[in-house]
Amino acid sequence: MEYIELEVWKESRVLVNILYKITGKFPQEEMYSLTNQMRRSAISIPSNIAEGCGRRTSTDLLQFLHIARGSLYELETQIYLALDQEYLNNESFENLQEQIVICKKLLNGFINY
Repeated sequence: MEYIELEVWKESRVLVNILYKITGKFPQEEMYSLTNQMRRSAISIPSNIAEGCGRRTSTDLLQFLHIARGSLYELETQIYLALDQEYLNNESFENLQEQIVICKKLLNGFINY
């Protein structure tokens, strides 16, 4: 199966797109700090899934899936920080958190598979 057919890859792309729309409304002074860091964490998730699938061994795949999971947890922390700074309202926070939970479940399932 191609990585582009994987539900976890598709849902992580949804997460990236939601995040970009929300962080586009963050204060301009955050563009090169929290906004940038959140976007990099989010982008890292589907990118590492793809890279892992492109490797030749299951050991390599697992390593990149674990990196993707680490980026997902990093992003989750960052949305809490954005909420603390009042850059996120509760609705945006909940939308992101829901998509993070979906990605966590799918990624953990793929790792355990």
